[in-house]
Amino acid sequence: MSIQPCVKPEATSLRGRDLLSLYDLSKEEIDEILKTAETLKSMHYLGADYKPLKGKSLGMIFQKSSTRTRVSFEVAMWQLGGHALFLSSSDTQLGRGETIPDTARVLSRFVDGIMIRAYSHKDVELLAEYADIPVINGLTDYSHPCQVLADLFTIYEKKKKLAGLKLAFIGDGNNNMANSLLFGCTKVGMNIAIGAPKGYQPLEEVMKKAEAVAETTGSEIMITEDIFEAAKDADVLYTDVWTSMGQENERKIREEAFAGYQINEDVVKAADDEVIVMHCLPAHRGEEITHDVIEGPHSVVFDEAENRLHVQKAILTLIMG
Repeated sequence: MSIQPCVKPEATSLRGRDLLSLYDLSKEEIDEILKTAETLKSMHYLGADYKPLKGKSLGMIFQKSSTRTRVSFEVAMWQLGGHALFLSSSDTQLGRGETIPDTARVLSRFVDGIMIRAYSHKDVELLAEYADIPVINGLTDYSHPCQVLADLFTIYEKKKKLAGLKLAFIGDGNNNMANSLLFGCTKVGMNIAIGAPKGYQPLEEVMKKAEAVAETTGSEIMITEDIFEAAKDADVLYTDVWTSMGQENERKIREEAFAGYQINEDVVKAADDEVIVMHCLPAHRGEEITHDVIEGPHSVVFDEAENRLHVQKAILTLIMG
């Protein structure tokens, strides 16, 4: 079976572009990614044979360990007819002091795109500056654009719209997920409330950017220490781990700071009756979210995880196709 997608990759403004942050994308470009993901997901379940990346290779650099990012990008490239190469820091000369600019220029001669999962966002920006091929941010300490694109796609699947919905994020408002949700929600006209303790609320720099976008799309932003105020009438409840990779030495401090910042049945009851509950995973059940909620009727966590594959296929098709 051969089905053509509704979007022609050669006509897209995303072709050859880097994807480092959702702030860099327009609403129209986000819509294009989500529509392409919808088409490719349908094709996937129909068993369609669509190989726009035949003969192309993606270099995947991992400074941080991964389950969903590695598997979804690797499977996505294979399903699109291409090939993915896993490159850990210990397997490359980056781990022995080769500079990022040199690595970028060398890989540009070998592969057609780079996906990198790193600690420092500045390192990813430097890689993109010196690479002659597209660079996709698989995660940094500042931004997680591929995850939030998958989140927006999941919300659209479940709610049939994005604009005007309210998302409440409970937890660390000063991490890559909160940053990316602020950018993603405001770009598509969603309202966003962040319930976070003092000292863990969004950076001023991120807020200024998100507020500027919100002025053009009509989104509303709320920052509060009260999780029930944040969750009130929310269409989407979202959380993430309290302690991210690289913050392990802060674990005890963070457990104390975030005590009470948990999505549980009481928080679900404060939201809209048809609320959906999301988590980017991995989840620490009993900390940021209860077992009953993540396994409950409002949870779409595993649909959300699957959609990483379909959205990343869309990103790869549009950028590298």
